[in-house]
Amino acid sequence: MTQTNAPACPGEPHTHPHDHGHDHGHSHAHDHAHHQHHADMTSADARRRVVLAALLTGGFMVAEVIGGILSGSLALLADAAHMLTDTGSLVLAWFGYRLAARPADPARSYGFGRMKVLAAFTNGVLLVLLAGWIIWEAAARLMAPAPIAGGLMLGIAALGLVVNIIAFAILHGGAHKNDLNLRGALWHVAGDMLGSVAAILAAVLILWQGWTLADPLLSVLVALLALYGGVRIMRASGHILLEGTPEGLEPERIIADLVANVPGVAAVSHVHAWALTESRPLVTLEVTPAPGASPESVRRAVKERLAHAFGASHATVEVIADVSSPAA
Repeated sequence: MTQTNAPACPGEPHTHPHDHGHDHGHSHAHDHAHHQHHADMTSADARRRVVLAALLTGGFMVAEVIGGILSGSLALLADAAHMLTDTGSLVLAWFGYRLAARPADPARSYGFGRMKVLAAFTNGVLLVLLAGWIIWEAAARLMAPAPIAGGLMLGIAALGLVVNIIAFAILHGGAHKNDLNLRGALWHVAGDMLGSVAAILAAVLILWQGWTLADPLLSVLVALLALYGGVRIMRASGHILLEGTPEGLEPERIIADLVANVPGVAAVSHVHAWALTESRPLVTLEVTPAPGASPESVRRAVKERLAHAFGASHATVEVIADVSSPAA
């Protein structure tokens, strides 16, 4: 028989019992508001950085396409293609931030928070597709080498490296290990920066030794780096989209922690943990209180422990009475 069933809402203040019976719901609500304000400011900063990086990469992409065609360099064309996907991915990242900032509504009780994760997954797919295209073109160039204007290639690649370093610095200054959206954009620009380095090395080898095969070979190296980054972003964002269990929120660990650290908890069952975004875990579970324990006090204490020990500030805790115990 259910004693208490009070699911947590996204905006619900989190309270806990105190030795003197004082209710600290106000302080938890304040902490939640402060955390949300910090998250909003961080998101706004990330949006500004993404826009600046998109303007840089998109503006230089045209020059690199022209240079790649005139010089006959696959490395430059590959870098230009990478810049094209960079610009698209940065715009997509910005769009994800914009939608994620929208408030919840009756049709979407958690708002558009997952748009950032979806944007990150799409960027990962684009990186993988880009890597496949570069490798395909490189294979064709290896079988049929073409003449390359090394001087023009070197000048454009060097200028491209400067642009990419600036864009990388802009994004890296606001990067957070838990922001998959910004990480996806950062991987794009990092791959593009390495592409410019590869194009410079290829141009030097062509001018120095006349070895035109350096162009497609170094392009493959860039493609493999892009493939690595794309797969990593796809795996991390795909895990969230598939409602995978966040790292550190394994049911067995939650059960053991609550039983050991929350007074009045006799048993924990039906634990489900997933994530709305990379930094917003959600938990639902059932708790059986010990005989004589207050169901509401146990519920509050469990929510408090989940928030402080696991970072799960949005939890639904259902307290189930032990049928073997006398009714409270």
